[in-house]
Amino acid sequence: MKFIHYLESIAGIAIYPMISLFIFFVFFSVLIAYTFRADKQHIAELENLPFEKQDQQPSNTPQP
Repeated sequence: MKFIHYLESIAGIAIYPMISLFIFFVFFSVLIAYTFRADKQHIAELENLPFEKQDQQPSNTPQP
């Protein structure tokens, strides 16, 4: 017997795909709204974080 037959026997199971689609839609809608409304200067700072000097970050390696 396949797994789908077990799911068909559960009452009200059809609501769960709709709930997950709604959560997915709301999450990405909020993410897109945040992206367009975010401060451009803050985005530029975050964009350049990987390129900052290594001496500004604490090092876990022991000094010789």
